[in-house]
Amino acid sequence: MYEQIRNWARDRNLVEGSTPAHQMLKLSEEVGELAGAIARGKGADAVDGIGDAVVVLTILAAQMGVRIEDCISVAWEEIKD
Repeated sequence: MYEQIRNWARDRNLVEGSTPAHQMLKLSEEVGELAGAIARGKGADAVDGIGDAVVVLTILAAQMGVRIEDCISVAWEEIKD
């Protein structure tokens, strides 16, 4: 799935044609929408918001030259024990 997201983003020039700063703004927007969905008890909207945030994080990682999978692995190694 992550590779599909990266390909989708590259096809739309969101990796090379955007910046990490822009993706951070987008992430903030998506997290705000997620918070609103949770506050309103809108479970389906919250699920969509989580997915949107993951898409943005996947694009941000690609812009930084890493794969989101590797970022998740690093985080897991830090918390697993």
